[in-house]
Amino acid sequence: MTTVAPSDTFVIGGDLLVHRLGYGAMQLPGPGVWGWPADREGALRVLRAAVEQGVDFIDTADSYGPQVSEQLIAEALYPYPENLVIATKAGLTRQGPDRWAPVGRPAYLKQQAELSLRNLKVDRIDLMQLHRIDSEVPLADQLGAFVELKEQGKIRHIGVSEVSVEQLEAAREITEIVTVQNLYNLTDRKSQDVLDFATAEGVGFIPWFPIATGNLAAPDSPVAAVARELDATPAQVALAWLLRKSPVMLPIPGTKSVEHLTENLGARGLTLSDEDMARLDALA
Repeated sequence: MTTVAPSDTFVIGGDLLVHRLGYGAMQLPGPGVWGWPADREGALRVLRAAVEQGVDFIDTADSYGPQVSEQLIAEALYPYPENLVIATKAGLTRQGPDRWAPVGRPAYLKQQAELSLRNLKVDRIDLMQLHRIDSEVPLADQLGAFVELKEQGKIRHIGVSEVSVEQLEAAREITEIVTVQNLYNLTDRKSQDVLDFATAEGVGFIPWFPIATGNLAAPDSPVAAVARELDATPAQVALAWLLRKSPVMLPIPGTKSVEHLTENLGARGLTLSDEDMARLDALA
């Protein structure tokens, strides 16, 4: 394995330099991303370990808990390291465990952004993402709520989540969009066209659910075979594949375990050859 490449970074919005392998805080709340975790101290340990191991980009959302994830981040890490970038989201409401409903009314989005400022204990949110487009509210009104907050100095940059290329283009006509967060991994590449667009335009691409190896991680699978050859784990191979796919890729694997966190971050030191990439590419 090679050492971590110092150039393995991305600049979000032209001014936020981050290492491309971050941490996603969705798994920190209780079952169904609902309520407080059974092991609160364990959740705090994972967050502190992430920063200690070099993570400087953490992704969360107001709906994780709801509010639990943001509050845990503040409890574990505030006052924050100067280089830490925290991204959050608004636009999905919660009615219970594993239940999510988009709400894009401007007043609601502004309210949630104000709550995120308070929960995270910050004066300005580094990256505020529209968690889902609400089909019942004009997109210009939804993003307009964030634009107003940006003009007030409460939001630094704006991103979108789970969008098509057409929706991303429409959003970019309304305001500057610096990131897009879509489902994308070794086994699910339905957002390949969005990734290609983001790569061409220099927009950060945050793949959620980045380690979806599933059956591909079975002992006789191609992913496991590549992992054995490289003295790595299937999860590390899945993440290294993402990092190699595009220079705008910002994977955010999440975990409640310091051990799994350390394993995931080991992907930073894994170099896949062109042959490895071709074998993995063929799995889709």
